[in-house]
Amino acid sequence: MGTKGRAIIGMDVDELLGLLNAAYASEWLAYYQYWLGAKLIKGPMKDAVAAELTLHATEELNHATLLTTRIIQLGGAPVTDPKQWFAASPCAYDAPDDPYVAVILEQNITGEQCAIGAYKKLMDVTKDKDMVTYNLALTILEQEVEHEEDLQSLKDDLDLMVSRGSR
Repeated sequence: MGTKGRAIIGMDVDELLGLLNAAYASEWLAYYQYWLGAKLIKGPMKDAVAAELTLHATEELNHATLLTTRIIQLGGAPVTDPKQWFAASPCAYDAPDDPYVAVILEQNITGEQCAIGAYKKLMDVTKDKDMVTYNLALTILEQEVEHEEDLQSLKDDLDLMVSRGSR
């Protein structure tokens, strides 16, 4: 851990580590939800949606990597037991038990909306106190906003296709 890097943080570092670990746990749950959903998905547009889910899974895993690096830089340790991810994460894990494409899209849109809120909170807490974490949260937030937009566009296309098919 960098002594000066930790010393310049203008807030309680343990509180910050808790927030970073919550985000870390959320990213692992999101990764798995996306990855598994891409494998199980059924219905119209499943190939396009599966490709998007697979891409998002890769990006969520990258977010977990970035968060791990920051946690370690601050002298902390990431949550090491996956069973603890559920308690640590502010966002729910929605098991893709219903593999229909519209359900999978809704679950993941909801997950992205939670992530957007979580990273906005992390930015609010670190603004003018920890610019490194603030910039990290901003970078991840930009991708989460893009994910929500991508999924919503797919859902809109699916809704349009289904409504036109029922005429």
